[in-house]
Amino acid sequence: MITPDGERPLCQAHVDPLAGLRTPQDPPWDVYLTGTVFLDIIFTGLDSAPVRGTESWARGMGSSPGGVANMATALARLGLRTSLAAAFGDDHYGEYCWDALEQGEGIDLSPSRTVPGWHSPVTVSMAYEGERTMVSHGHEPPPEEPAPDCPPRARAAVASLTPGTRAPWIEEAAKSGTRIFADVGWDDTGRWDLAGLTDLEHCEAFLPNAEEAMRYTGADCPRAAARALTDHVPLAVVTLGSDGAYAVDGGTGETAEVPAIAVEALDPTGAGDVFVAGFVMGTLAAWPLADRLAFAGLTAALSVQEFGGSLSAPGWSEIAAWWRKVQSVDAQDPTALSRYAFLEGLLPEVTRPWPLRRAVPTIGFGRSA
Repeated sequence: MITPDGERPLCQAHVDPLAGLRTPQDPPWDVYLTGTVFLDIIFTGLDSAPVRGTESWARGMGSSPGGVANMATALARLGLRTSLAAAFGDDHYGEYCWDALEQGEGIDLSPSRTVPGWHSPVTVSMAYEGERTMVSHGHEPPPEEPAPDCPPRARAAVASLTPGTRAPWIEEAAKSGTRIFADVGWDDTGRWDLAGLTDLEHCEAFLPNAEEAMRYTGADCPRAAARALTDHVPLAVVTLGSDGAYAVDGGTGETAEVPAIAVEALDPTGAGDVFVAGFVMGTLAAWPLADRLAFAGLTAALSVQEFGGSLSAPGWSEIAAWWRKVQSVDAQDPTALSRYAFLEGLLPEVTRPWPLRRAVPTIGFGRSA
């Protein structure tokens, strides 16, 4: 198993993973998504969970756009032309998140809106012992915000399904030829009824975690759950945590399983979003199923070594630096290395040493009054 740890390089190289597939007739965007953008404030370096009635000091802190911005950032950093429809508050938090996504990440925000009088949702995340505790606050935006009735043309879209709720844009996007990749959150109703995921019928792939997959199917193991899900969606991908991921293509009968990369996890925030982004990119690039799983797992593993959701999403420079580093490790397992040999020829040259930490943004830092 490949086990290098470390921080991530600062520079980013531009890689277009779909360069050989692009034609003049392509949609303007590779991926479209919609959802709620949070301002995330992340505390790290806590020795333990906060104790009631005491004050805890964190050794690290960062701020970044969160929520759906985690997925949008992960997609954009992998070179996909990404369009996001979201509501932004008309406060400083909303302005900061808008600028970070549009100017910092190159994400198209033309379907997004600033909502007058609405404050940005905020999440405070505390990372310790490889886990996280979060406290969030926010209000629902006006019902007409932010998703347009007719989403822009895109090769793919990422949708977060909500039990018992249909999102009309998903069907509209699917009708226009957009490939829909879906994940799902925890079912607070406790019903775990697949029939309640009404938009699943429009999806090409469904990517739940192992617990979600088993609860929705009633299966007693994640692999059986993945197979059962292919009765409802063409491709089922079940993440297995530290055991990797397992996928079943219901159309061809192909299965693939890839172990996880062992890393020292600092903060798991956004790792699921990064996994989905990596899998979407590999699918659009027409990679074999096992390569898609391996790449998605790699990007997720790199992300948990940094803190924050969108802050930790790796780009091609980080992936290239990791690949060069693991090849230089003495007595590295050649079988493990061969699993990622498909990256050769795609990765950029590494011009900075590895590891090197990405700068962490702080709101308003360096601005004069």
